[in-house]
Amino acid sequence: MSAGPERPTGIWGTVLLPVTAAGEIDCDALDEEVRLLCDSGVAGIYTNGTAGEFHLQTEAEFDRVTELVARRAVDAKMPFQIGVSHPNPRVSRDRLARIRTVGASGAQFILPDWWPHSMAELARFAEGMQEAADGLSLILYNPPHAKIRLSLSEIAELRRIAPGIVGAKLPGGDADWYKDRRERLPDFSVFVPGHTVAFGRPLGADGAYSNVACLSPRAAGRIWTLAESAPARAVEHEARVRAFLDRYVVPLVTQCGVSNAALDKMLAVLGGWAPVGRYMLWPHLACPQDAIDRAMPDARALVQTVLADVA
Repeated sequence: MSAGPERPTGIWGTVLLPVTAAGEIDCDALDEEVRLLCDSGVAGIYTNGTAGEFHLQTEAEFDRVTELVARRAVDAKMPFQIGVSHPNPRVSRDRLARIRTVGASGAQFILPDWWPHSMAELARFAEGMQEAADGLSLILYNPPHAKIRLSLSEIAELRRIAPGIVGAKLPGGDADWYKDRRERLPDFSVFVPGHTVAFGRPLGADGAYSNVACLSPRAAGRIWTLAESAPARAVEHEARVRAFLDRYVVPLVTQCGVSNAALDKMLAVLGGWAPVGRYMLWPHLACPQDAIDRAMPDARALVQTVLADVA
């Protein structure tokens, strides 16, 4: 795949880290997971998002994950992005320089995440990242928990400075937000949460780095397709997904003190599509097995309902 400035679209599946009970990355399981993701029908795959525990990896682990995923994705001719995010912007830039030649179609990055930088500093950061990218497409990850949440106008300004930023993962919004997005960022890929694509696609969402794909890459792709071909049915499925998340998954944050990444791994265990497992890199907690067991029947029924709806 060309390393030119490409604009991603569609449902992309995250590469979750299979971790042993001893706290080590299981590379054999990771290789099998990536193989299954490449065969799942998603538009692309990506590493080192929040669900990929980028913030817990050593640089040696980052390089090992990058090499394994790149090799498997290139062999499968699967578009892939490498997440180079790190709270330290100098490390992010170094990671970006190291992955330029692996065949990725883009690189995801976060804003510097310890001190809330000024817009002048963020402009300098964006310029430095674009220089390090050397033509590789850049995708900004700006989630709700980021210390700096950029407005659409601020993203447009950063993109004016660094036109290699071709997309962003954002929380989305209401119809007015999508109208503003279409006006300010008309040739820019906006990715929204996977459980909001039935609402967002008709309004201009370009895709999702999808939490629903953690549960089932194929089901996430089916809802995305239905959002165009049968939007009312897509809305119904999305309502089922949100109800499931609200009942079984979201409450675990306060009940058990687990992270969003642990919830994504729980979804993968519930979906049963890859050998991911529930364990996390230290010091994150795993979702309790009894919570997974309670949710399992409804999770499997939900996935089967979505997959049975042929577009």
